[in-house]
Amino acid sequence: MRPEDGASVHHRDLTGTTALVTGATSGVGREVALALGRLGARVLVHGRDRDRGEAVADELRAVGADPLFLRADFADLDALAGLADEVREHTDGLDVLVNNAGTHFDEGWVTDAGVEATFHVNHLAPFALTTRLRDHVADDGRVVTVASEVHRRGDLVFEELRTSEDYDGFAAYGRSKLANVLFARELDRRWDGPEAVACHPGFVPASGLWRHSSLPVRAAMTVFSLVPRPLTFGRVDTAASAAVTPTFLAAVDAVDGGAYYRDCEPVTPSEQARDDDLAARLWTYSEDVVAGR
Repeated sequence: MRPEDGASVHHRDLTGTTALVTGATSGVGREVALALGRLGARVLVHGRDRDRGEAVADELRAVGADPLFLRADFADLDALAGLADEVREHTDGLDVLVNNAGTHFDEGWVTDAGVEATFHVNHLAPFALTTRLRDHVADDGRVVTVASEVHRRGDLVFEELRTSEDYDGFAAYGRSKLANVLFARELDRRWDGPEAVACHPGFVPASGLWRHSSLPVRAAMTVFSLVPRPLTFGRVDTAASAAVTPTFLAAVDAVDGGAYYRDCEPVTPSEQARDDDLAARLWTYSEDVVAGR
């Protein structure tokens, strides 16, 4: 099943719109990019691997789309600034920004920005990219940030963001996904015009998300990926089925700004994810880190 069919947006004509999909060289991001291209959008494909990025661009050309591959490492804030500049150079504006790129590190480390790496890549990088593109996103545009139900296991303690001591990969991932939901909430509150939402795409064991995980985790994900989806009662997704909700949010006429979506419907996120004071504090913290880089 194609994501646009699962999202019931296959009838939408996105001709004349421009979308940037980060982390689009594989997995969910690739499926979202291809879906938007099939709907007529011009798609900017972001990734770290040029060969895989150009391969996705070729797939988009094959369906009549006009793609462009843009390379940047999300662990490098300078590279993010360069990516934003390239987007400005090659487009007149963005109608859709899908913040999909993300990772999971089994071992902790601190980036050049002085922030724990999982939090940096999964939250700080999309924050920096999105805010740099503020005046380039159309007033009637959309910013979709791919979070996770794992945000419900997250706990945002700012003092823990500058260190990798006592690092727990799953806890760090949950914290970064909580930040994604808070970011979308605060982004929608602060910006006039573009709507911002977050979503849970699904659980995709075959995703490249787990490539930096420990050997036992990678092995477990391989096993899960081999189990037919019907036998998991829908709890294990393919990249295509997990791309349904992000595709829906990128293509549908209107969304509930600031909301968190699962299965194409707004659902109530965790208590911390609904804390407006925490969302505002996270925004200020992120601004300070990016500005101090």
